[in-house]
Amino acid sequence: MTGGALRAHVVAPRKGGFRLDAEVSAAPGEIVGVMGPSGAGKSTLLAVIAGLLRPESGTVQLDGVDLQRRRVPASRRGIVLLGQEPHLFPHMTARQNVGFGLRARGVEREQAARSADEWLWNVGLDGFGDHAPRELSGGQQQRVALARALATEPRLLLLDEPLTALDAETAGDIRALLHHQLVSTRTTALVVTHDTVDAVALAQRLVVIEAGAVTQQGPVREVLAAPATRFVAVAAGVNRVQGTARAGAWHSGGEPAVVLTARAHTKVADGAALAALVRPGSVVLERPADLSWTGALRLARVEEVTPNTWLARIVRLEQTPAGVRVHTAEPRFAVDLPVDRVAELQLTPGDPVRLSVKPSDVRLLPV
Repeated sequence: MTGGALRAHVVAPRKGGFRLDAEVSAAPGEIVGVMGPSGAGKSTLLAVIAGLLRPESGTVQLDGVDLQRRRVPASRRGIVLLGQEPHLFPHMTARQNVGFGLRARGVEREQAARSADEWLWNVGLDGFGDHAPRELSGGQQQRVALARALATEPRLLLLDEPLTALDAETAGDIRALLHHQLVSTRTTALVVTHDTVDAVALAQRLVVIEAGAVTQQGPVREVLAAPATRFVAVAAGVNRVQGTARAGAWHSGGEPAVVLTARAHTKVADGAALAALVRPGSVVLERPADLSWTGALRLARVEEVTPNTWLARIVRLEQTPAGVRVHTAEPRFAVDLPVDRVAELQLTPGDPVRLSVKPSDVRLLPV
């Protein structure tokens, strides 16, 4: 099967005091990732496209047919929405759950059962057809839900963070299964996720929605390589700080002044907005001569500004799988350190620290 072509422009009110006004498209068989902070409007976008929520205005076109204008109900759109919970029918077996959509379309019982068993085999649950949902693990239930979604050959599959409720190992297995099934069936899909791994592993293109508007979109690799907002930078695992250009360098404009230079020359007019990208693991953190913020700041004010070296203040410490991430302010930077290094320096929130980075580890991008 091959999915449909989607073009949607959704305008809908949101509880957060803003309106969702976003456009999204997908070519037949294309998998598009949708990322954004909580409350940005991602789930609202999917609900409108699925026909579960009436928008304020806009269009939802599938293969050129405006489903919104024609008021096509959700049950007749050929669109399936799969969320965090599998929502299996508890009184049905796995086979009956998978075959439910086929039966609703008029497929004979025996044919629906054969198709359901084939799909259960496709998702790695061969022999589980007679099991009730309560007899299955969370990951197995999500596999059944995926099989049920794909069995009806949807023109568009909407996935709303389907891996969030799963443990890391199970999520990895389902992610690999999802990618294989979506590609092999050429299903058009929108995948809403908070996980960058999902976007990289599943999607060909990425759309970022913040505060109800699309702030960046393009091929996944290009978006993550050149994040246009702080949210995308965090998702990509890099620091993104905005300043102004002066003599080809990045200037913070704050006090004490911070100047960042990069090995690659950036042609930007003086005074233009400029973003600096630095990976947290590339930043070197040391203690200043004076361990009090007031004393360290006083010394910084009389010292000559040294490019790529600056005084900062610790805001918080955050544990990571590889150690500790130290968050600093003035400007906002994250620094990754081993646990023993944090213990050695006796770092606590409020402490002053001196940060430095090599020009080769700095990328400057025009805003």
